[in-house]
Amino acid sequence: MEEGNHSEVTEFILSGLTNRPELQVPLFVLFLLVFVITLMGNGGMILLIKIDPRLHTPMYFFLGNLSFCDFCYSSTIAPTMLQNFLAEQKSISRTACAVQMYLYFFFQDIECLLLAVMAYDRYVAICNPLLYTVTMSRWHCNLLVAGVCGVALADATTGTYYLFQLSFCRSNVINHFFCDTPPLLALSCSDTRINEILMFAFACFIIVSSALTVLLSYVYIMSTILRIRSAEGRRKAFSTCASHLTAVVMFYGTLLFMYFRPTSNYSMDTDKIASVFYTLVIPLLNPLIYSLRNTEVKGALRKAKNKLLTHS
Repeated sequence: MEEGNHSEVTEFILSGLTNRPELQVPLFVLFLLVFVITLMGNGGMILLIKIDPRLHTPMYFFLGNLSFCDFCYSSTIAPTMLQNFLAEQKSISRTACAVQMYLYFFFQDIECLLLAVMAYDRYVAICNPLLYTVTMSRWHCNLLVAGVCGVALADATTGTYYLFQLSFCRSNVINHFFCDTPPLLALSCSDTRINEILMFAFACFIIVSSALTVLLSYVYIMSTILRIRSAEGRRKAFSTCASHLTAVVMFYGTLLFMYFRPTSNYSMDTDKIASVFYTLVIPLLNPLIYSLRNTEVKGALRKAKNKLLTHS
């Protein structure tokens, strides 16, 4: 994959979200607040699911895994971003860049696939309720999560390995606030066709297959809900899916925009804004969506709050 003898880059410079000095401190404060709330929200959701027996169901088992993924996903990107808002030299070593990219791929894939698994869980619960406890047993749930992690591991390992086999000799300035594939490919003086094919193939497999799973699940779910005779029954059935559907629309909408828009419309500034949304904003919003729109989570929160007040 080499094209000759070049002076190899061992350190990169991240251009950051903006190069305007007057915005660095305000953006640092804003994203520090976002990061702290994200950690507290997802950490709180994990703890709540752990301590409340009413939430020991497949649906909340997957939600707990999603919260853990969001916790790690945000932690992969935010610390470097926050440091670079205040640092004069916004450098990152080649090794640190590879690690960040590996974790970014890994947790992004897990989030994408977990949302599909959660849609399947809702499909079984609403369309085949009599088989739910058998189909979504603890063993099957663990197997689904293990499968999700296996696919994510394969994608992250393959993508990161082949990307860092390239030679980076044109420049060491990454036009982004973290190590992402498109700006790194732009710096390479090697043939990047294999990387582009792999990136597109994995994106198609993971994003499209997950999106189709979600779409088909909700087609069957909506069909079943519309056949429920009572308005109250339809409302209750739909309420169990509303939070997940909101999270799905946000996450998949952003990914589809990122990976499948025409190349003629490609803009690095647009990429940065979209990246902020799915790496920092969505992990912040997910626990809020599931807590504000879910009666069981709100009930568990009230119970935990009452326990704290009683003990204090």
